[in-house]
Amino acid sequence: MDAFLVALQFLTRIPVSYRYDTGAPVLGRSVLYYPAVGMLLGILMGLPAMLFAGSSPMLLAAIVLAIWVLLTGGLHLDGLADCADAWVGGHGDKQRSLQIMKDPASGPIAVSVLILVLMLKFAALTAMFEQSRLAPMLIAPVLGRAVILGLMLTTDYVRPQGLAEALLQQLPRSKANWAFVTSVLIAIVFLGLPAVLLAGGVLFWVRQSAMSRLGGVTGDVYGAAVELTEAAVLVAAMLP
Repeated sequence: MDAFLVALQFLTRIPVSYRYDTGAPVLGRSVLYYPAVGMLLGILMGLPAMLFAGSSPMLLAAIVLAIWVLLTGGLHLDGLADCADAWVGGHGDKQRSLQIMKDPASGPIAVSVLILVLMLKFAALTAMFEQSRLAPMLIAPVLGRAVILGLMLTTDYVRPQGLAEALLQQLPRSKANWAFVTSVLIAIVFLGLPAVLLAGGVLFWVRQSAMSRLGGVTGDVYGAAVELTEAAVLVAAMLP
């Protein structure tokens, strides 16, 4: 339970106050619960969807998307914005890209990417409510956070003393493999193989892009992967 609370505290703005040491093993174990936090987010977003069932699908999609952003505090959107700026402004230079990612300001590329991703989510949620489906909204956050596990297991972390470094040092890798595989299997059962394959394609593209530009990943790359995976899963699930 302690590990789940740490994951909840790290990934959401749900009021949780749990104290832990930077090098505590609970930090590594908390990563195993990232997909579970995604499932909780999906359930919480499903509550207004059920409460206001029968409302305009567009209005309901806007409400759910706003709740989605508020629950996560825009954590992953911030990572996506930083990566968008760095990918363009860094010109392939590792140190310049890392420096841009530390800059709290967002340029026009970052704003454009955020708008596009949120627009895709909004459109997919609208289609989902028009068809009275909830599974894509429940599973997208699960798979989105599972990709963090996938990146942690396969890609080096390149920012010294970064927050994720302590997580990786304590990560039980064999259990993380099982958590990742379980999340993928759940997504296949509820969404089908095409949506999961598209999510896998997004994960591969993010990893390759990060490797070519940075030589590895950072916390911002994790966040970008979450947002892009969620959008891809929602869109793929709602395509005919």
